Amino acid sequence: MGTKKKHPYLYEVDLMRCIFIFGVLANHTTSVFIANMTNSYPRLILLATHLMLHFTRMGFMFITGLVLFLQHYNNLDMKLFKFWKKRYKGSGIPYLFWNGFFLFFTAWMTGEKLGWGNWFSNWIWAVIHGDHFYMYYILVTFQLYLLFPMMLWLFRKFKNYHVLILVISALIQLFFLIWAKYIYPIQNHDNWPYLFHYYGNFVFSYQFYFIAGAFTSIHYQKIKHIFTTHRRIIYSITGLLALGTLGLYYINERILKLSEHYTELIHQPYLMIYASMMICSVLCISWAYDQHRLEPRWSWFEQLVSISSKLSFGVYLTQTVALTFLLKFLESLKGELPNWLLLLGLPLGYIAVLGGSWLISYFCYKVPPFGILIGRPQKIFRKK
Repeated sequence: MGTKKKHPYLYEVDLMRCIFIFGVLANHTTSVFIANMTNSYPRLILLATHLMLHFTRMGFMFITGLVLFLQHYNNLDMKLFKFWKKRYKGSGIPYLFWNGFFLFFTAWMTGEKLGWGNWFSNWIWAVIHGDHFYMYYILVTFQLYLLFPMMLWLFRKFKNYHVLILVISALIQLFFLIWAKYIYPIQNHDNWPYLFHYYGNFVFSYQFYFIAGAFTSIHYQKIKHIFTTHRRIIYSITGLLALGTLGLYYINERILKLSEHYTELIHQPYLMIYASMMICSVLCISWAYDQHRLEPRWSWFEQLVSISSKLSFGVYLTQTVALTFLLKFLESLKGELPNWLLLLGLPLGYIAVLGGSWLISYFCYKVPPFGILIGRPQKIFRKK
């Protein structure tokens, strides 16, 4: 009979969660500012640098694969239906609630009249398609949970070929991104299935990052030793690739003459390499944090990281509230403030979005029974 091997708690994963979710909010906040600027040098600056933030989604996918394999790879007694029940319940209840709540909230903010019939049909659409309020990530993880047993089987069955699995996965991802950037835009997608048409909501569009997370989890100590030994090289390459995104923007916009959507597209071959190196850098930073987190001078930061990690899923879920308020505020000032002033105000906008989302999540985390809405149900539910 198999036995469940308890894995040690990895405090560095807490910081990884914070970096990636805070980066996601920075990405979305920047998009709101760009949408409220006229064509100008400040807007061009944000567009050109925006590609640097396009590692956060991939990081989120990576850490999902990492955590799932940390918890279950050595658990040979894992009950499949128990796993599905726990995962779909933990993510499903927030997914259903926030999709419905945000339909009312955004209608109220825009002054739109939303009857019960319209709300229900819009809610059903949003739940099925995951294309509202940045909920695509949860739809993708729902697909991942369904495929997770096959991933476990693959890595357990071919124990001596994990590197080969990772390489094949990387090549598949690279060819997919070439297709997404250069071939997909010129194809007719009218009769395509939804997940092929809107491939950004399809789990296979991110398969490499899930596989990389699984690979890192299984070979954690070896990878940690290699990365920490060569962390300066990793940081240097990552910094050069970050600067390279400026060149990518120039090529897309000036040479290839792509639209703004495809210029800023997250699914590009170069961004796969950049995001992978950013993930390596975040791993190194997080391991350094773990080494120093118990030092007295870092105690405040350790406490902040600990609570923020618990709230990270809630911050992701509730970001629409803060982003909507920011959008309405900027729209009310449109034409009254110069674009340079908007550019300088971006850090304040980001702090407002992050702080607002964090406080809403903290309220849900502390006040029963709202914890269930951010995937952190309080004990009142667990007892029953």
